[in-house]
Amino acid sequence: MTVKKLITALAMAAVMTASSLPAAFAEDIDVTFLLVSDIYEMASAKSKRGGFARINALAKAERANGGNLIYAHAGDFISPSLLSGFDQGEHVVELTNLAPPDIVVPGNHEFDFGKEQFLKRMGELKSTILSANLRRADGSKVPGIKDSTMMTFGDASDPMKSIKVGIVGLTLEDSPALSSPGDLRFSSSMDTAMAQAEVLKEQGADILVAILHEDIATDRELYGTGKFDFVLSGHDHDLTVNYNGRSVMAESRSEGDLIVALDVKFSIGEKRGKRRVKWWPNFRIIDTATVTPDAESLAKVQGYQATLSKELDVAIGKTDTELDSRKPSVRSGETAIGNLIADAQRAALGADIAMANGGGIRGNKIYDAGTELTRRDILTELPFGNLNILVEVDGATVLAALENGVSQVEKTAGRFPQISGMSFSFDASKPAGQRVVDVMIGESPLDLTKMYKMATNDYAAGGGDGYKMLRKAKVLIGGLSAKLLANDVMAYIRKKGSVSPQIEGRIKAK
Repeated sequence: MTVKKLITALAMAAVMTASSLPAAFAEDIDVTFLLVSDIYEMASAKSKRGGFARINALAKAERANGGNLIYAHAGDFISPSLLSGFDQGEHVVELTNLAPPDIVVPGNHEFDFGKEQFLKRMGELKSTILSANLRRADGSKVPGIKDSTMMTFGDASDPMKSIKVGIVGLTLEDSPALSSPGDLRFSSSMDTAMAQAEVLKEQGADILVAILHEDIATDRELYGTGKFDFVLSGHDHDLTVNYNGRSVMAESRSEGDLIVALDVKFSIGEKRGKRRVKWWPNFRIIDTATVTPDAESLAKVQGYQATLSKELDVAIGKTDTELDSRKPSVRSGETAIGNLIADAQRAALGADIAMANGGGIRGNKIYDAGTELTRRDILTELPFGNLNILVEVDGATVLAALENGVSQVEKTAGRFPQISGMSFSFDASKPAGQRVVDVMIGESPLDLTKMYKMATNDYAAGGGDGYKMLRKAKVLIGGLSAKLLANDVMAYIRKKGSVSPQIEGRIKAK
C-alpha cells in the first residue's frame, strides 16, 4: 500500500469512527421542577410540616438560588378549607400570590363555589393558568386560561445553547361530577394530552411536560405512553416518584408535607449532524418539617387564624368514643363519625333514612374519646357549606344510590355513603352496579316500590359524586327552607351534650 493510499484509508477510518461515536454534548442546562398540589389548610394542624408559610418559604428559597425554576401547582387549593367556606378562597389566593407558582392547573375543588367564583379567583392569581381540556359551553377557550405554554432556557438565539420546554395543563375530566363548574365543559384528559403533544412538538418543544390534576390511573396511562418526558400530577394526595429511563411521573404529598423537587440536567449536543437533547433526573424529596416558615406568609396566616378563633373555638359537646375522619376510612367503610353526621341529618329533618357522601367529610384526623368538639371541628369536617335537604325517593332509587356509593370503593372515591336508618352489605369483587345486597330500612327489607324520606346534602341531591339518580327526587325541604348541614350537626351535638357513635354494622363488606 502506498503512503498516499495509507493516508486515505486512515482518514476514512477516522471519519467512520467519528460517525459511530456517541453525540458530543457540549452544553448543559440545569432546570428544577418544584411541584405542589392539594393544599387545603393555611397551617397544618397534624404536624410541624406543610402549610402555606413553609411552602412559600421553600418556593422563595428555590427561586433565590438563581437557577432555572419551573414552580408548578397541580391543583386543589381554593377549596375546601375552613376559611374558604366564608370567603370562597380569597385568602388562599392572597397567600399563594406571596410566592406565586409559574404554572397553576385548576383542580376539581377550584369549582366548588361555582363558575363565577372560579373565574374570579383564577383571574386574581399571579400565575399562568393552564387547562387544555377545559372549555366554555360553546366550545371556546375560557378567558385567561391557556392550553399550554413554552418556556425557553439558555441562549434563545442559539439552538445549541438552549432548550424549549413545552407544558400542557389538564384538569380532572370528572370535575362536573365532583364539583360545581356550571356549564363549563371538560374533555378527555388523555385525548387532549395526545393532541397537545403533537402541537407542542410542531412548535419546536424539546421536552414535553404534562401538569395535570387527575387520578393515579390516568397518570399512569399517560406516563406509559412515553409521549411526555415529565408527568407531574395532583389529586391523589400521596407521594409518588417514578422514572423508567424514558419518562418521569411525580406527585407531592398533600398539604405540602413532602414536596418533590426535580433537578434535571439537560445536555445539548449533536449526533450525525442532528441536534440532540439528553437529560437525567435527580429527585429531592423535601420534608417541610425542615423548612423555616416564611415570615410574611406566617404573619398573614396567624392573622386569619386569630379572626377564625374568636368565632370557632367554642365547645359544643363531647364525644365519648373515638371518631376517625381519615380519608381512607370515610371512603371505604362505615365510620363512627359518618354515623354521627348521618344521624344528625336524619334527626334534623325527621327523615326515614339519611346518606352523607364520605368525600364531604374532610378533617382527615382522629378525635380521641373524651375530646371536646368545637364549632371549628365540625366546620373543618364539613367545610363545603352544603345544605341538609329532604327528598322523597322510592326504594329502587335508594338501591341505585347505594350501588353508586360503593361503585368505586376500590379507589376510595368520595361517593362512598355514610348512612343512617338503614343497613346493607356489599361485595366489591362483583361488577359495579351489582354489589349491594341485604338492604334493610330499619328492621324491614328495602321495598323497591315504597316511598322513603331521605336526608342528604344538596351536592349529592344535585347529582354530585355520581348520584344522578337523586336529581329527579321530589324535594320536600330544600332551597331557602334548608339549613346548613354543619349547623344541623352542631345543633345535634349541642342538644345531646355528649355523643358516643360507634361502628355498629350498618355497612358490611363481604
